[in-house]
Amino acid sequence: MEILLEEFYKIDLNLDKYHYRKLFIDDKSYQISGISHSGKTKLVKSYLLGLKKSSYLYIDCNDIRIDIEVLNSSLNSFCNRNKIDVLVLDNYKEQINFVNVSQLIITTELQIKTDLLIPLQLYPLDYEEFLAYEHKYDSSALNHFFQLGGFAFMHKVSVDERVLSIQRLLKNTLDDVEFDILCLAAKFMSQKLSAFTIYERLKLTRKISKDKLYKSFEGLVKKNYLHLVEKFHAPKATKKVYLCDTSLKSALSIEKNFGRLFENMIFLELLKSNTPCYYDDEIDFYLPSSDTIILCKPFADERRLFQKLESIEAFIFTHSIRKIIAVSMNKEGTISHPLAQVEIVPFDIWALGD
Repeated sequence: MEILLEEFYKIDLNLDKYHYRKLFIDDKSYQISGISHSGKTKLVKSYLLGLKKSSYLYIDCNDIRIDIEVLNSSLNSFCNRNKIDVLVLDNYKEQINFVNVSQLIITTELQIKTDLLIPLQLYPLDYEEFLAYEHKYDSSALNHFFQLGGFAFMHKVSVDERVLSIQRLLKNTLDDVEFDILCLAAKFMSQKLSAFTIYERLKLTRKISKDKLYKSFEGLVKKNYLHLVEKFHAPKATKKVYLCDTSLKSALSIEKNFGRLFENMIFLELLKSNTPCYYDDEIDFYLPSSDTIILCKPFADERRLFQKLESIEAFIFTHSIRKIIAVSMNKEGTISHPLAQVEIVPFDIWALGD
C-alpha cells in the first residue's frame, strides 16, 4: 500500500478547462454529495490544483488496487510522514477511516452522517452554469439546454450517442431495481407517483418484494436521482415526482410531453436555489416563503392564463398570494388581476434572476 500511496502522491492531476460552479470549496473540511457525473471530482481537482502539490494527497477510492484494511493501517502515518495538509477521498467508502489532517474532503453519492465535515450538495448544472459552456447567449442556448440537460460531459458527446451515454451512466451506477424504478419515474415525470404504484406496475414484469422496491425507491430519493414534492398542507397525499435531470426523460422513455419536461426544468431551478416549494390542485409550485405561485406555461396564452387564475382564486385569496409568475418559453408581459401581481416571464430571464 505504501507503493500505491506514493503513486497517488506523485501523480500529476489533470483537469480540462474548468467552468466554475456556484458551489465552491475553501480551506474547511467538506463532504460533497451528488449523483454520478454531477461534477464532484472536477470541483475537488480544481481546488487542489490551486494548492502546492506536496501539500495534498488525492485518492480515488474506486481504484480496485486499494485494500481498505491495509489503507486504514497505513494512511495516517503516510500523511504524517509527508506532511499532508489536505486529503481528498473521492468516491469515499464508509469502511475507510478518517485520518488527522488539516483539511479532509470526501465525495459521495449519498451523504453520510458525521459532524466532522461540512455537507455540500452538488447538483447537475443549472441554466446559469450551463451558459458557461455555450459560445453565445441567445435562444439557441436555451434550446441546447433542453437537448443536453445539466450533465457537463454531454457537451462532448455526439448527438447519436447522447441517449446511450445516459443509459450507460445509469446502468453503471444503479442496480437493476433502481434502474427499473427510474425508467418508470421518467414516464411519470412531473406527475403524482407513489412507491405503491411503482410496485404494482413493476411486479407485472419482474419478481420483486414490496420491501425491496420501497427501499430502492427511498434510496433513489436520498441520493437525489428522484425528487418528491408534497402537496401543500397534505403530507400524506401522493407526491409529485421529478427527475434529477431532464436528459433522463428522453433517454429512458419514448413518451413525449414538453409541458412536463418544462415543469421539471423549472423545479430543478427552484431546487438549486434552495427554495421550499409545494404543489396544490391546479397549482404547479407554491412558494410559502415569498407568498408566490409559479405556473409552468411554456406557450402562454393570456386568455387561458386568465382562466387558470380564475380557477385558483380561492387559493390566492386564502393564502394571501402576493405574486404569480407564469414561466414561459419566450413570452413576456403582465396581466391585471385584483388579488395579486401577475407576470409572464421567459424561462431564461426567470432562471437568471435573483
